[in-house]
Amino acid sequence: MRKKWWQKEIVYQIYPRSFKDSNNDGIGDINGITEKIPYLSKLGITMIWICPIYKSPMVDNGYDISDYDDINPEFGSLEDLDYLFETAHKYGIKIMLDLVINHTSDEHEWFKEAINNPESKYRDYYIFKEGINGNPPNNWRSIFGGSVWEKVPDEDMYYLHVFDKKQPDLNFENPELREEIYHMINGWLEKGLAGFRIDSITFLKKDQDYSSLPADGPDGLVTCKFKTRNRPGIEKFLHELKEKTFDKFDCVTVGEAPGVQYDELDEFIGENGYFSMIFDFKYADIDVESGSDWFKRTNWTTKELRNLIFNSQEALQKVGWGASFIENHDQPRAVSKFIKNTKYQNYIGASALGILYFFLRGTPFIYQGQEIGMKNFERDSIEAFNDISSIDNYERSLQEGYTEKEALNFVNLRSRDNTRTPMQWDSEENAGFSEATPWLALNDDFKTINVQDQIADSNSLLHFYEDMIHLRNDSRYSNTLIYGDFKADKETQDNIISYYRISDNENIQIIVNLSDQNEKIKLQSNDIKVLLHNYKNTKLNGTDINLRPYEALVIKLNEI
Repeated sequence: MRKKWWQKEIVYQIYPRSFKDSNNDGIGDINGITEKIPYLSKLGITMIWICPIYKSPMVDNGYDISDYDDINPEFGSLEDLDYLFETAHKYGIKIMLDLVINHTSDEHEWFKEAINNPESKYRDYYIFKEGINGNPPNNWRSIFGGSVWEKVPDEDMYYLHVFDKKQPDLNFENPELREEIYHMINGWLEKGLAGFRIDSITFLKKDQDYSSLPADGPDGLVTCKFKTRNRPGIEKFLHELKEKTFDKFDCVTVGEAPGVQYDELDEFIGENGYFSMIFDFKYADIDVESGSDWFKRTNWTTKELRNLIFNSQEALQKVGWGASFIENHDQPRAVSKFIKNTKYQNYIGASALGILYFFLRGTPFIYQGQEIGMKNFERDSIEAFNDISSIDNYERSLQEGYTEKEALNFVNLRSRDNTRTPMQWDSEENAGFSEATPWLALNDDFKTINVQDQIADSNSLLHFYEDMIHLRNDSRYSNTLIYGDFKADKETQDNIISYYRISDNENIQIIVNLSDQNEKIKLQSNDIKVLLHNYKNTKLNGTDINLRPYEALVIKLNEI
């Protein structure tokens, strides 16, 4: 494919509530992000993606928007955002915002008018259906649990919410609603925004029969995904969205596109695809059978993870570009999820994961705190959780027959709060995040895992991430590591994940032992140069490398 500017970017995802609090109210804010731009610049990132900062009652931490054109006061003001744009620009850092257009908050003026005045045009901006014999219109279960339908007071009508009941879905069948959305998007892009990460975009189209399906749980409901995610007809909405907004700007668009099959990727990220790139969750969700059913755990193996990564890379490479990640605001911490032996949930394990994903073909995304190896917490009560999906999954686990202890364990392992705990800047009170009590309890390991200590330690994970970024973006090997082809190495031991990045005159191999066992791998050549390594030295014996637990390295093969 033709080279695009966004293929070279290194994106750093910021969860604004938890990044840095500048006014000591316990909540992170826009000025806190501005304060840390020099830190991000030193790390080497080139773009930040900021989770929603729009006006919102914060039921789903900003993914329930009540005003697309204004900033939530807890984050600051539009003037603060302008200053962030100005500061980031001085450091050569671009800014991408979240775009949430599948649903709004129930406190959005459109929805309030739709509820208060059934005859208004805004009733058709959302999805309302009559009940059936005093019951909801069908048996679909929302992503966060419970029915997708919420009854309208004093009417035999229900409105649809694929997510929380305070997040009513917009009706994209309505062309007037679509035009309002396009106008809003173009307004943001005209401000100089680099682009958008687009939330839950594959849910825009709903099957218009709104029929029930056989129940798949003891609650008598069935997941709504079969009728609301990536459904036939969505292509009309996505083509129009691109044509009337993104195509007018040289912007980047990153789709959160669950439910997209590999044989559909050309439509999404091909030469004329809807988006620049998409996230593929097939390997990220390896620890559960379903991303929304946390009690359905899997006992995954490295070989299974390897196959999922290889399948993803090969499918993406055929048609376009991907967004490489191991953490985000909806996932648990990678070191806690992927490093099974807790002894290695440290620099060694975290750096192995870094090498594993960072050099895949695609634009790398780093989630805040990932660069210092932040880990999952363990809460001892469901009352300690803020995340609405954690609370819903706890209740669903109980309905499925699990004990309170088992249900709490599922939630601790998978809670979205794991990556939403405040950023750990130093070892002082509240981890340097705020002088006030943070909105969400800290992980109690901040005294040993924090930015300040790792800046001072030349052998820290933070500096390792700086080295990875430099190797990919600013070294003599950058052309191969950014634009080179991906080739899977399928002949290794089951605990090893190895692949190549290949250009016309260069072959670079990435090798990761994702286990706590010693393993061996045979190289194509013993004439190699080690470009990056997470142990002190390489144990090379001819063409054989003896890999220690969670050992990872990037090597240039001088003979192919």
